[in-house]
Amino acid sequence: MKLDLANIRQPHTRIDRTFEPSEVEMPDDAYRIATPVQLGLDIYKDQDKFRLVGTVQAELELPCSRCLEPFRLPVDLEFDQRHLPQTDASAEEETEVADEDLETSFYRDEQIDLKELLREQFYLALPMKPLCREECKGLCPQCGTNLNNATCDCGPGWEDPRFAALKQLKSRES
Repeated sequence: MKLDLANIRQPHTRIDRTFEPSEVEMPDDAYRIATPVQLGLDIYKDQDKFRLVGTVQAELELPCSRCLEPFRLPVDLEFDQRHLPQTDASAEEETEVADEDLETSFYRDEQIDLKELLREQFYLALPMKPLCREECKGLCPQCGTNLNNATCDCGPGWEDPRFAALKQLKSRES
């Protein structure tokens, strides 16, 4: 899934590709790609500098942070990245990163790894706390029942064992 920059000779090139989930997914990802990935890409070339403007569309499957059930998250993202050639000097040199540099990436050997570009966009699309739905009730903290599907007989309260001695004192006074 490498984009060979040596083949791009025009100042503007359009690429539309579809990738199967197995081509993009890595075993350590926090999500699973549920549908084919649609990538639309406009490549603007200025000597050895490239600007990639495009869209990514797919559906990710990830676990709900409350009930742990898998759900699908539609992804439809736009991106705009600059790619500059990686030199040995720029790889070792420490510099402060400016805001405009956050959209700058580096390439080597006249290739851009589209798999990394897609994975980066998917990670940016992930919510901080993924929820299957806003009103998800989650799991019972005592028995683990999914409260969206069933109710449990557990008591609603939890008592902190550190306060047991105080509770005994209170019951003696009453």
